[in-house]
Amino acid sequence: MVLYLTSVPCIEFFQEIKNIMLYDSVDQAKKKSSGCPSQAPQSKQQQQQQEQDKQIKSSLARIKNKIFVLSGKGGVGKSSVSANLAASLAKKGFKTGLMDVDLHGPSLAQMFSITELLDVSPNQQLIPKKINDNLKVVSIQGLMQDKDQAIIWRGPAKTGMIKQFVGSVDWGDLDFLVIDAPPGTGDEPISVVQMIPDAQAVVVTTPQEVALADVRKSISFCRTVKIKTLGIVENMGPFKCPHCNEIIELFKSGGGEALAKKENLAFLGSIPFDTEVVKSGDAGSPVVLANPDSIFSKAFETVVENITKQL
Repeated sequence: MVLYLTSVPCIEFFQEIKNIMLYDSVDQAKKKSSGCPSQAPQSKQQQQQQEQDKQIKSSLARIKNKIFVLSGKGGVGKSSVSANLAASLAKKGFKTGLMDVDLHGPSLAQMFSITELLDVSPNQQLIPKKINDNLKVVSIQGLMQDKDQAIIWRGPAKTGMIKQFVGSVDWGDLDFLVIDAPPGTGDEPISVVQMIPDAQAVVVTTPQEVALADVRKSISFCRTVKIKTLGIVENMGPFKCPHCNEIIELFKSGGGEALAKKENLAFLGSIPFDTEVVKSGDAGSPVVLANPDSIFSKAFETVVENITKQL
């Protein structure tokens, strides 16, 4: 089955995708599309909205803990933290889901070797990619026939897709749902906190001031929308040179811990810079699974413990 994306900005977005499958091009799919369901009579729109709200509420009721991973800027390794956090929780025996809401720059599919299109169940729900017995992943990359196709959407379409990821995905019973958000405080993070008000935030930064300045905005965002912040993770911290054993600080050190103290938040831990993270990400297996004895994996274990003990 081949699915093509259109730019339909409506709450029935996923249903629209299913209705326009099996065409040779995006242009042809657009011509065959029945149009945006928001053009339907208002009573039908209200009915659709109520039904979707019911689906979202039902889905969330089966998920014990929702962890929202965010950062103020790109390039701090937020997605690798999300991937390794979900993999670590699953490794501990927790039923875990990982939802990629970075719609314009989805990278989790690569990190978990998701190369095929996701399937649809008989009851019209999207089936997450099963990584192992305890971990399943959903990314918009799993709906794209052309993996290099740009997602050119505005707010309503993005909000609609995130709603579908929550309400129209067969997550089942989960101990944890880890949500990987794009950098910043725009449409996607706002949609998540409105839809999942009991989500709890993990903020990722690197140690240098350029990153910390933007991360302070993420902390402000969490306080403004009134979601609990579990703490700050300092990524790409100091590491030992494999040749001379000298400590190298690519992005300085201690910035994340100092910020956590200043903001009266928990410091979840510092994760060292490790080239194995790059290799394992490209290979499609998070480093905590591919190399559990690495320095990165051992440091990440501390982060996971500091998160779970608060829940």
